[in-house]
Amino acid sequence: MARHLITSALPYINGIKHLGNMVGSMLPADVYSRYLRQRGHEVLYICATDEHGTPAELAAKEQGIPVADFCAQAHDAQKAVYDGFALAFDYFGRSSSAENREITQHFARRLNENGFIEERAIRQVYSPVDGRFLPDRYVEGTCPHCGYDKARGDQCENCTRVLDPTDLINPRSAISGSTDLEIRETKHLFLLQSKLENEVREWVAKHDKDWPQLASSIAHKWLTEGLHDRAITRDLDWGVPVPADTWPELAAEGKVFYVWFDAPIEYIGATKEWADAAPAGETRDWKSWWYDVDTDVRYTEFMAKDNVPFHTVMFPATELGVREPWKKVDYVKAFNWLTYYGGKFSTSQKRGVFTDQALDILPADYWRYFLIANAPESDDSSFTWEHFTATVNKDLADTLGNFVNRVLSFSRKRFGDDVPAGGEPGEAETKLGEQIAGLLAEYEAQMEALQFRKAAAALRALWSAGNSYLEEKAPWLEIKTDKDGAALTLRTAMNLIHLYSVVSEPFIPATAKTMREAFALADDTAPWVTADEARALTSVPAGTPFTVPPVLFAKLTDEDLETYKERFGGTDA
Repeated sequence: MARHLITSALPYINGIKHLGNMVGSMLPADVYSRYLRQRGHEVLYICATDEHGTPAELAAKEQGIPVADFCAQAHDAQKAVYDGFALAFDYFGRSSSAENREITQHFARRLNENGFIEERAIRQVYSPVDGRFLPDRYVEGTCPHCGYDKARGDQCENCTRVLDPTDLINPRSAISGSTDLEIRETKHLFLLQSKLENEVREWVAKHDKDWPQLASSIAHKWLTEGLHDRAITRDLDWGVPVPADTWPELAAEGKVFYVWFDAPIEYIGATKEWADAAPAGETRDWKSWWYDVDTDVRYTEFMAKDNVPFHTVMFPATELGVREPWKKVDYVKAFNWLTYYGGKFSTSQKRGVFTDQALDILPADYWRYFLIANAPESDDSSFTWEHFTATVNKDLADTLGNFVNRVLSFSRKRFGDDVPAGGEPGEAETKLGEQIAGLLAEYEAQMEALQFRKAAAALRALWSAGNSYLEEKAPWLEIKTDKDGAALTLRTAMNLIHLYSVVSEPFIPATAKTMREAFALADDTAPWVTADEARALTSVPAGTPFTVPPVLFAKLTDEDLETYKERFGGTDA
């Protein structure tokens, strides 16, 4: 089986993330990782908090604590939420780690040795009131491209254009709000992307036909506009320090690397963290995933569209420039925006549902299924409470949950606590087996293609097939004239429940576990269901003890809907 390296865009340290962030990176990466593991592949799923940059410093300042303490607390808070969503990272690291510092500085030295870093004097915003230079997000103002008046000095949240603080109209200090700003000269390191543009263009051309149209179009847009040399250092107190052995003057001034330089390197850094965190007696070879492994490892990245340029153009330029065989991404799974009633989720503006709030309302599986079934793959998709409620009630409560409950409850009532025997499978069971095998193949094909909405539709079709079979056979009527026939129907339906418990695990892991544990099967360790097993539907033999689990999914009421809308508001985009 193949080895799969999977990463999702690093969530920024400042604040709990919203549902749009979850569905645009970490959740689909988790679903895919779980699926691959079940199919027997070796998988390493790596993520981390992105901890450097101005927002972390500003948030720590606002709370009156050291930025290192702020980041440590925020990392733990985010990790607790991701655990609540059952994200099965192999390792969830921190970009402030010693490992990332070491590898980032190594990359910088190598780029410098190869002639791709240059020290330049630049004119930068300085605030006399604050007594310091103001890098990127320390400056706010009006975007020169779209007119958004809350644009930050590194990127406009509204139009996503990358900016320089000096680009902003009517700039002001994010620290003091002062508009008494000056432009002074200071020195910074620049990555000479212009010298690497042709190499990046050739590299993208080799891969972009395999990537989703969203990822390849964004990469080509940046390449068409041309790659510009970019400053990769900042005047901050918190970050990966410029190594004094290579740039002593800048190191003495306290320069650190720009967050967008060190953050992608943290994918590698976090893998080394994973290796260094191995328990006693276990050896983990982090380099076997990243260094000189192009034909051995398939590397898939998950991210929302605003992160695509950095991962398809800028970070590949960095990797190419070090002139070492570091693994580069094979497939970029890019997502559009999930909106909240047509407007953007916004951490800064507190608009939309945030992941900790979601878990306060309902268990993770409700959210996992809804988000993946409505993932913004081909276009933006909108979260509304009406849509969420309808999906939960129809797909989860009625189609899956009700099927499980009525099959097990009716069988226990009429046949006791063991799976009934009944007669031999007939035409209806043969037809059902072929249908299930076909739908399973469709589900597998869509998962392999990373088409999550289509995979969810195939999974839903599998659940629906069980309901159709049950309605056709009607064991509540059948039992009146053919007790063995009713027993066969219920035994077949129980085998469907077991099949659902296996194949639904990537989407709804907690519910899948509950369904599987309903049957007291010995050695029930099969990771997946083969086509032949799907046709036969005999994994749960007659005589197997079973229990009726609690209601899997509660139906949401009109009162629930109104409560959610009142609590979160913002339904008028």
